[in-house]
Amino acid sequence: MSSRVETHAVTPDRIGRLALAFREAKAVLSATELDVFTALADGPREGHVLAKAIGIHERGARDFFDALTALGLLARDDDGRYRNAPDADLYLDRRKPSYVGGELEHMNGYVYPHWNLLTAALRTGEPQSGARATGHYSALYADPVALERLAKGMTGGSLPVANSLSAKFPWRDYRTVVDIGTAQGCMPVQIARVFPHITGGGFDLPPMRPHFDGYVRAHGLSERLQFIAGDFLRDPLPAADVLVFGRVLHNWDLATKQMLLSKAYEALPKGGAVIVYERLIDDERRSNAAALLASLNMLILTAGGFDFTGADCISWMRDAGFGDIWVKNLISEISMIVGRK
Repeated sequence: MSSRVETHAVTPDRIGRLALAFREAKAVLSATELDVFTALADGPREGHVLAKAIGIHERGARDFFDALTALGLLARDDDGRYRNAPDADLYLDRRKPSYVGGELEHMNGYVYPHWNLLTAALRTGEPQSGARATGHYSALYADPVALERLAKGMTGGSLPVANSLSAKFPWRDYRTVVDIGTAQGCMPVQIARVFPHITGGGFDLPPMRPHFDGYVRAHGLSERLQFIAGDFLRDPLPAADVLVFGRVLHNWDLATKQMLLSKAYEALPKGGAVIVYERLIDDERRSNAAALLASLNMLILTAGGFDFTGADCISWMRDAGFGDIWVKNLISEISMIVGRK
């Protein structure tokens, strides 16, 4: 009696979905750039009304809005009116304090175009990002438009992490914090809002000061949080009970990563803590595609940057002198590594 063996056909469907994923990404990025979600924040609108409000041609409007509906970012009622999905309404309405679109705007205007150069980066091992490829941010900071986009982008990317970090680190045991590479200061602001005893500020290159001061002032925290101007590649780090490197180390080569952790150890008091948060590659380097792709992003954009595993960072922290090291997930893709002096 013969046994029947069922076989499943191998199809190219998954490959096709991966290859065309850029279209979904660009639709979301363009919708954010066009302020679709802000335009719908006050209530549903018919397609032609929405198209006029955001300034797009009628030819592509219906397909664009229906594509966003199919992607789950919009919903359409029986009368043909569009409204925001709950997550889009909360996080992509520019007028809400929970807005994270700043990071998407940075991705759209700066990062996305450079990914067309991934093949060249892989062939040469060289960054493809022009001024930023020098390995220093001075040239990028010299462009006011690029600087503002970067500052808001860092806030958009930091906000969900900052909210989680304020809940998952024992801030009651410390009194001061300085965020290294702070941009607008989203991280210290969110911590200081939750913990009234916390003071400190943010450390960044001098051109970032007005962006930091304006953001901190808007949150009523100017008396507790100050901007500290400096270059962490050349200057000592400021003293505080806690120093935070939020998506900073991945921008640099190994020697610079180790140098920054050593500087942190020198600046901290005994019992002080350093926090590093990143998209950590899984230790086996098999499953966390987002972190591995983030590391390729560093190949494209920086002279020597790369993302790393938790085990890598723990080893570097130990070499710098830190002990009592622990790792904790913050949000879906990002975890923190904490070390104490």
